[in-house]
Amino acid sequence: MVSAQRPVAEVLQLALGNVPIGIDAFDGSSSGPADAPVRIEIRTPRALNFLVTSPHELGLARAFVGGDLTVHGDLYTALSLLTGDDMASLGWTSRMEVLRGLGLRTLTPVAPPPEEVRLHGWRHSQRRDRSAISHHYDVSNRFYGWVLGESMTYTCAVYPTATSSLEQAQEAKYDLVARKLGLAPGMRLLDVGCGWGGMVVHAAKRYGVQALGVTLSRQQAEFAQKWIAHEGLADLAEVRHLDYRDTPEGEFDAVSSIGLTEHVGERELPAYFRRLWGKLRPQGRLLNHCITRPTTTEDVRASGFIPRYVFPDGELMGIGKIASVMQNSGFELRHMESLREHYAMTLDAWCANLAAHWDEAVEEVGLARARVWELYMTGSRIGFERNHIQLHQLLGVRTSAGEAGYPLRPDW
Repeated sequence: MVSAQRPVAEVLQLALGNVPIGIDAFDGSSSGPADAPVRIEIRTPRALNFLVTSPHELGLARAFVGGDLTVHGDLYTALSLLTGDDMASLGWTSRMEVLRGLGLRTLTPVAPPPEEVRLHGWRHSQRRDRSAISHHYDVSNRFYGWVLGESMTYTCAVYPTATSSLEQAQEAKYDLVARKLGLAPGMRLLDVGCGWGGMVVHAAKRYGVQALGVTLSRQQAEFAQKWIAHEGLADLAEVRHLDYRDTPEGEFDAVSSIGLTEHVGERELPAYFRRLWGKLRPQGRLLNHCITRPTTTEDVRASGFIPRYVFPDGELMGIGKIASVMQNSGFELRHMESLREHYAMTLDAWCANLAAHWDEAVEEVGLARARVWELYMTGSRIGFERNHIQLHQLLGVRTSAGEAGYPLRPDW
């Protein structure tokens, strides 16, 4: 057991500085404004071990996922305050004062919640990638249906207006991709990392395209094939449980990669784009849609909560890095677009969906995993709003003797 030297809430308030958050602790202590918009309940001594011994936000995440820390009030408001400019910047003297107040036993590491994952094997090998994708996507199609809504689309939507629904925005995103690719009846589309099949179904149904999707998630592939059959599109569309690297066909008119690059890894990025270039016929187009970092100087490997609980082995790169590798792989870059604000809006809608189906979600996947999704989607929304992370679409063409088959001006 941890024995605090001073009231726990009083000590933790020192770390919060002027942030208007209340704290209630297991020792009966309370601190902070009585009218604080949110209150954090430190339910167990283990929460202190997590907060003291884990780097950055990982301690807060571990305590939250494990149920040792509860947020009373709006989680978005709490995280906004905890990551805002008013947070105290503790010098070493203040840090030592906090540590003395909590007691030296808080320095004893404790085992993290079982939801924390560590993968084994060569990073971004096909075997390890299968494990990483399965961890995140093979959760429950029912759970994802509650969170994502009718579109079953787990990537940034494109909102035509501020009042558009999530379903309208996801439809608009798929149509934007289709028009950027210049899809038309009779063309062949390869959608890599196709998820539950949304782009494949849209391309076949709306544009009469022969569409093939591939995904490493077995549950996604099974869902997509049933969806295709239900829509009567089996003669045009197919989704396979397959690594994009093992797709045997070539000579596609277009390739869409919507939310896959984040899983590829910096080391594998040149090979990734070379493979996609090789899948295209001359004058074929690639649309790459992915989360990016605001600069090319940051470490591409995330640390802390996200890789441990959400996206194992995920790597985010600046759009400049991605553009350079695409160019060096043979693509002529024709268009780039940032959709950062749209992803914040998308995440807001997903969080609202999860809140509306909270009891069912907890029953389906367990309280801890539901908390993981609540925390990561809320935190990611703030990240996009504050430009800590971005979302870009980048359109490239495989030219032939200088011919790009591209209109003089974008026609979408």
